[in-house]
Amino acid sequence: MMTAPEMLATAFATLPDLIRAHAAERPTRPAIVDDAGGIDYAALDRRMDRIATALQRDGIVQGDAVAILSTPSIDQACIFLGALRAGCCAAPIAPSATPMAIAAMIADCGARIVFCDAANAGVLADQPVDARIVTFGSDDYAVWLGAEDARPAPVMIAPDDAFNIIYSSGTTGIPKGIVQSHAMRWQHLSRNAAAGFGDAVTMIATPLYSNTTLVSFLPTIGWGGTAVLMAKFDARRYLELAERHGATHTMLVPVQYQRIMAVPDFDRFDLSRFRFKTCTSAPFSPTLKADILARWPGLLVEYYGMTEGGASCALNATAHPDKLHTVGQPMPGHEIRLIDDNGHEVADGEAGEIVGRSAAMMNGYHGRADATRAAEWHDADGRRYIRHGDIGRFDDDGFLILMDRKKDLVISGGYNIYPSDLEAVLAEHPDVADCAVLGMPSEAWGETPVGVFVPRGPDADPSVILGWTNDRLGRTQRLSRLIPMAELPRSAIGKILKRSLRDQLEMMA
Repeated sequence: MMTAPEMLATAFATLPDLIRAHAAERPTRPAIVDDAGGIDYAALDRRMDRIATALQRDGIVQGDAVAILSTPSIDQACIFLGALRAGCCAAPIAPSATPMAIAAMIADCGARIVFCDAANAGVLADQPVDARIVTFGSDDYAVWLGAEDARPAPVMIAPDDAFNIIYSSGTTGIPKGIVQSHAMRWQHLSRNAAAGFGDAVTMIATPLYSNTTLVSFLPTIGWGGTAVLMAKFDARRYLELAERHGATHTMLVPVQYQRIMAVPDFDRFDLSRFRFKTCTSAPFSPTLKADILARWPGLLVEYYGMTEGGASCALNATAHPDKLHTVGQPMPGHEIRLIDDNGHEVADGEAGEIVGRSAAMMNGYHGRADATRAAEWHDADGRRYIRHGDIGRFDDDGFLILMDRKKDLVISGGYNIYPSDLEAVLAEHPDVADCAVLGMPSEAWGETPVGVFVPRGPDADPSVILGWTNDRLGRTQRLSRLIPMAELPRSAIGKILKRSLRDQLEMMA
């Protein structure tokens, strides 16, 4: 068997084989840590064998989906990785979804076995789920795991085999299952050679059902580092854990960075071992980036991409402090085109819908061929690109500037209005803690931009903030209304759920 460094230098290997190699080469190195303790690489390898053997014993075969409903924990991670060793496809599901939606996702992926943590064990009690449900930490789970020395029948995993299904974060209906292959995940692992994950202690503060988390968690485990899991994010707790474990790496979403930097005594925590901080998933304000650069040691890199794959951009904010308003340049081997509504490429310097192509692209949406085709664009040579759903333009140096989500574009009186432009101005007001802008129906203009904000204190006056904001906007951009709210609806990885927000505003009208 090849060593881990030899595997990482090849064109393709699998994560289960890498973990086996780490177990031989660094058996006592902590692999995963959670609130209950830790597991080293030797123990992780044995646990994966027991899980894979039990799945095979129960008739779960290569290619089958294994559903996991849990907050982040060692048990959740072990099931995910053990399913891969059996050649199965891991299907982590968000506990925050409704019981009906959870049941629908289980049915959609076809899982015949579902693993739950104790907190979610009863979620499916009233749902018609045609699958065995096993709860971590229960007697049932201990019996299910089987013998300590169990070894599964070996499986041959091909690059195009399904690695996982990630369900999109839709707020209505059944989320689409995004099928990612072992080849796509290998790209995420192998391209991180320069990130230093081999001796990393990586803080994981987002859920394991999110691609945002996996693009940090999987390279950490693949290169032999240590992943520290937080079951629930809390800014002060994050800083305490990072200091205690000597964290070197992290992936956070912008709202988490915002809350961490706002901790009153942030500067007293020892974060000196941090080498590599990354951010993705939502708009990342230049002001916040600058604050992190000034006060938090280590490299800061922003990634722009999507779960479906396509192309990714990277902004080394530390090296390019003059480009904090951008999301960087396409990564090596990644290609981005900008197209108009008719599918034609736009001229240089013009804004257009972002389509991307790379070696890291989804197989497709599970069981939804029509949706897969709708997400694709092909160039004149027939090459496949993924539609990102965002509007952007390149500056003269080839850095990508995001304008907005295409579906969030507001067309008012025939003018295109990008909510992100308005949000950037509104967020600068000292009495605004959080904000969003969206288009609402208007008899006069078709649509009109409406702002919502979370007041920073009891004295925040919406009329004063509205006037201040509109004075700084163009005539066609001005907000028609500004509405205070206690909080904005966000997904578990910090994205503002504008569909849910729009529903709330319609009920208030």
